[in-house]
Amino acid sequence: MDELPNGTGAALLKRGRGRRRRQPQPRGASVLALPLRPRKVRRHRKSAASRVAALRARAFLSEDSDSKVASVGGKREGPAELPEEVSRSAEPRPVPVPVRPRPASATLPRRVEGRAALSRSLGTPSRLPGSHVDDPERPWDSPLRRVLAELNGIPSSRRRAARLFEWLLAPLPPDHFYRRLWEREAVLVRRQDRSYYEGLFSTSDLDSMLRSEDVQFGQHLDAARYIDGRRETLNPPGRALPAAAWSLYGAGCSLRLLCPQAFSPTVWQFLAVLQEQFGSMAGSNVYLTPPNSQGFAPHYDDIEAFVLQLEGRKLWRVYRPREPNEELALTSSPNFSQDDLGEPVLQTVLEPGDLLYFPRGFIHQAECQDGVHSLHLTLSTYQRNTWGDFLEAVLPLAVQAAIEENVEFRRGLPRDFMDYMGAQHSDSKDPRRTAFMEKVRVLVARLGHFAPVDAVADQRAKDFIHDSLPPVLTDREKALSVHGLPIRWEAGKPVNVGAQLTTETQVHMLQDGIARLVGEGGRLFLYYTVENSRVYHLEEPKCLEIYPQQADAMELLLRSYPEFVRVGDLPCDSVEDQLSLATMLYDKGLLLTKTPLVLS
Repeated sequence: MDELPNGTGAALLKRGRGRRRRQPQPRGASVLALPLRPRKVRRHRKSAASRVAALRARAFLSEDSDSKVASVGGKREGPAELPEEVSRSAEPRPVPVPVRPRPASATLPRRVEGRAALSRSLGTPSRLPGSHVDDPERPWDSPLRRVLAELNGIPSSRRRAARLFEWLLAPLPPDHFYRRLWEREAVLVRRQDRSYYEGLFSTSDLDSMLRSEDVQFGQHLDAARYIDGRRETLNPPGRALPAAAWSLYGAGCSLRLLCPQAFSPTVWQFLAVLQEQFGSMAGSNVYLTPPNSQGFAPHYDDIEAFVLQLEGRKLWRVYRPREPNEELALTSSPNFSQDDLGEPVLQTVLEPGDLLYFPRGFIHQAECQDGVHSLHLTLSTYQRNTWGDFLEAVLPLAVQAAIEENVEFRRGLPRDFMDYMGAQHSDSKDPRRTAFMEKVRVLVARLGHFAPVDAVADQRAKDFIHDSLPPVLTDREKALSVHGLPIRWEAGKPVNVGAQLTTETQVHMLQDGIARLVGEGGRLFLYYTVENSRVYHLEEPKCLEIYPQQADAMELLLRSYPEFVRVGDLPCDSVEDQLSLATMLYDKGLLLTKTPLVLS
């Protein structure tokens, strides 16, 4: 995380488990095996500032659902067959071996040469990739394509993110998932719908990518196998041409694609929408494993993992953290041997359309059996996004501010404190030691008064903006933003030039969460995502400077989404300031208008 400069914007500052079980019994995994019917999700707008409240309120519509979702029970018995109703059981199966989602920040390549990978164009992908490997006769329609088409008609990016996450978990309600399962339990959702993810990614897409894109071994693609308790990575140097990649696959290697969103428009769209749901970077890997093979040793990761089974079948075993210090792990583990593991909390064979979730710190392993290959995508998020990480940034700044502002923090230590403090005096009953410890507790308690919590939150938000994928635009967003202007080159000159914003133009931000106002060094900067690359941190952070007389107007625009605001109602000192701010944001692709701009 970036450090805060000394003069962090004053204007913004003012506003602002379980014990170890050596032989754990199968327990506590949540399994859904229900017929799937889509549900609408209830969303509520955040409270707005007084100026925003003055705008015409538009409550988000909520619709009652006819979907039937059974409660996730609390069975603690041993293995059982998966029922059609919800259960909490494990399916014992023999022999496991793993697939390892690389940490979100590490999975994404630094540089991609291919034209699709370097593309930063905004807009709904014109082609949804994905051939139907399991059933070539299946029609083009699928649940994924239907929900993506539905998202294109939802005007609010917040509601799009909520709707896509609801679809990903269905029929499990998102509020129940966050309240009872997130960061706590492994969850299996069985759908009996092999077409559920069709169009997201396929082996045909991978083959096409190897032929047409500059996919590099080690940077974008790994070839690995796990034999007799030993993992091997067999990456040759250079480009991953089809002959080399498929030869390694034929030799029993699993192929791991580290940055599918850089090559696949649909995976890009999928992650770009969901990152707004998590408020944290969403990354992904794709794993293709040959029949009767395994690629990775048992291990745990430092990310929340959602496994989407796309093709074939794979046997998974998931285990609870072995020790309290492995719960919600902050770093990924080394490889484990089978002797390091107890009984799995969940053991199952994933079929196309199934979803498996497990928190960071949960050990997992997987393998292909029965002569069938497996293709799955692991969605990863919430890497180093903890209270501890936040406090690591807050506390040093709080101590610095306390020393500067409160004389109690500048008073000298007792001259004789080394006579009763330190490890050698830890059992001492000296009253001076008791008084010293009490003084420390008092000063630590006072640090909260000096903690620049909002400033650190802004810096983490700035980091998230830099981590984020560029937004994918709906048809409406393209038509009403700068991307929809009819300017073009014709007959030797540009035509349809001259559309301008006026004080009567109504505007709002392009999407929620695409920009953040941050104070740095006594100045204000608006960091934004619209010029990010689909490759992790390929570009430096992008920002615009916001002048003090425009700060309140910028905050109003950020907080009023998705409500429209008249340019003439922006709280600036002059019409010139109103128009210059709105025009700058519109030209950068950060604003859209209520109606298309008219040529003047």
